[in-house]
Amino acid sequence: MGTPVLVLFTQDLRLHDHPALTAALEESETVVPLFVLEPGLLRRAARNRRAYLTEALADLRSGLRDLGGDLVLRRGDTATEVRALARETGARAVHLGGGVSRFAARREAALRATDLEVRVHPGPTIVPPGAITPAKGDHYKVFTPYWRAWEAEERRKIRTAPARVRPPEGIDPGPLPDLDAEPGGIGALAPERTRGGPTRARERLRRWIDRGLADYPDRHDDLPGAATSHLSADLRFGCLSPLEVEAVARDLPGGPEYVRQLAWRDFHHQVTAAFPEIATRDYRPRDREWRHDPEALEAWKEGRTGVPIVDAGMRQLLAEGFMHNRTRMITAAFLTRTLRVHWREGAAHFDAHLTDGDVADEYGNWQWVAGTGNDTRPNRAFNPLRQARRFDPEGEYVRRHLPELAGLPGRRAHTPWEEAEGEGTAGYPRPIADPGR
Repeated sequence: MGTPVLVLFTQDLRLHDHPALTAALEESETVVPLFVLEPGLLRRAARNRRAYLTEALADLRSGLRDLGGDLVLRRGDTATEVRALARETGARAVHLGGGVSRFAARREAALRATDLEVRVHPGPTIVPPGAITPAKGDHYKVFTPYWRAWEAEERRKIRTAPARVRPPEGIDPGPLPDLDAEPGGIGALAPERTRGGPTRARERLRRWIDRGLADYPDRHDDLPGAATSHLSADLRFGCLSPLEVEAVARDLPGGPEYVRQLAWRDFHHQVTAAFPEIATRDYRPRDREWRHDPEALEAWKEGRTGVPIVDAGMRQLLAEGFMHNRTRMITAAFLTRTLRVHWREGAAHFDAHLTDGDVADEYGNWQWVAGTGNDTRPNRAFNPLRQARRFDPEGEYVRRHLPELAGLPGRRAHTPWEEAEGEGTAGYPRPIADPGR
């Protein structure tokens, strides 16, 4: 049967188009799939992500068992657990997908410090970071030239799901975690959060392709229509292969516009690979003067700023562990540009609640909005009232998430401060800052 080979699952919790798993199966008939639960990461992870991970691991284990294999689960330091399992099984090599975060870099370095052969495969992007670079520099700092190079880059072959996975005998797979019931984590569990796992993810992809993709170019900013794919958490955990999503969508009506958003995701990953401090330091320092305003920050977090489009987005985040991309921009701009509160404060709150929270995308977008990132127009304006009237013209999105304003018809839901005191606003606060005109 040959020497066993380990496959370390990270942000690739699936069987379809899994380069590391495919390579391991080509190398040996005996493969040990492994996922390591790192206590430090789990303590700092949003409860919504912990819940999604719990479901994804259960689904992945079920899928592997259907193929004759299993998912081995261990807790502790990844390199230590990998080395221990290698000794137990006699494995001399470990395959895994690459990552761009500081944690991923430390993990890979620790694995390479063992006596194992470490083989790193394409990770959670379509085009791996570093595969395309400008003539000068190690990464693209502006999206448009990156997009042109990204479009022209040849794609790797999509791998099919394996027909069989054969593990060595006598290995204790370890218990599935129930992270909902365990202490730790940050934020609160959203009652309407996305449920995890590759089976649900593939169902969501099929529904999106069949029912939503064609309308994407015209409706992706339609706030009441919620006309986006809602696949972000599935991509973040690797329950879907982004390359497979691109291949399925590209040639269909609406596909090119949607694929461009996948390219933005890759763009932020290649920026983070070159600048791993993206979550803590300004990518482009602007010498901005930030305000320390705990009361304003708390009002923003709770969706009590008195600006309905901002508050609706923040309430959606708390209810769903998700927010429409347009309101992510609006709410982030209100905090950083109107209230002048540091982007790190807002990003930390998003990180505590987003199921799809990812270092590259989350912090890359926060810095883009705050003017410290890759935006070529760092001083662009985000007038929340104009944004609301354009993308929620009849106030449906606002009323959906702000029951206090349910009695205000049409566009009046965007300007409750113009109503007579106490009429149709049910105690909704007045704006804490100028909402624009």
